[in-house]
Amino acid sequence: MSVRSYYQLTKPGIIYGNALPLVAGFLLAAVWHINYVTFVAVLVGQSLIIASACVVNNYIDRSVDAKMKRTSERALVTGEIRVRNALVYAAVLGIAGAAILVAGTNWLTLAVGLFGFFMYVVVYGIAKRRSPFGTIVGSVSGALPPVAGYVAVSNQLDMIAALLFLILTLWQMPHFYAIAMYRHTDYKEAGIPVLPLVRGMSTTKFRIMAYILAMTLAMVALVTSNSLGYCYALAAAALGAWWFLHGLRTYRTLDDTTWARQIFLKSLSVLLIASVIIPLGTLLP
Repeated sequence: MSVRSYYQLTKPGIIYGNALPLVAGFLLAAVWHINYVTFVAVLVGQSLIIASACVVNNYIDRSVDAKMKRTSERALVTGEIRVRNALVYAAVLGIAGAAILVAGTNWLTLAVGLFGFFMYVVVYGIAKRRSPFGTIVGSVSGALPPVAGYVAVSNQLDMIAALLFLILTLWQMPHFYAIAMYRHTDYKEAGIPVLPLVRGMSTTKFRIMAYILAMTLAMVALVTSNSLGYCYALAAAALGAWWFLHGLRTYRTLDDTTWARQIFLKSLSVLLIASVIIPLGTLLP
């Protein structure tokens, strides 16, 4: 048992990936007038709650993880970390995160964080085993970090918060559908009814393209924020078009697995660039 094993139990890739849109939402609301106490509090507090949710998810999924090659070496599967220790660890992370959010932000930010925890651990934990639409359910929790960043400053849920939520929800669908496509064998062995297994690759590819287009429109719609202008709108449209046109250009020329891997890799670039252009857009006309 090592510190690294406990660190990996929190799924750090998910934590870091959620930190990017959280910061974007925060800076959009603050328009770069940063209260650093609030900034650190929402970033650390939300990250700890996400970490707690990931540890609990590892606990819930340990029997499924044992059937999948890529997850069969996780610490709760191998027994390197005891179940009781993992649950205590999750509780400490969650309580610490909630305390930091209460002390440094506002109650609405805490509510957003706890709602994300519930959706990921409970609702998604059930839905992904029973329906190919579990991905849609899971996207709810993944779309809340930018909302948390936004409401930490604004202390209100408004149209801009809703658009941030919508953008991240729509981004996640092609991202996770692509993973399901190129790892469909793992999901089949684990008995998880992901869309490529239930509806087929062609249907999944079509939906990926539709979601990319919808995400692009939602990103452009964010220009309704008083702090964003036409420079942001052009950048958002170009970013979405780049992802969509790549998928369209290779739609029939690549095999499904290769196409899905490329869509997945492009999705990471899109998330990074979007998390940059949203706050930078507040500095441009």
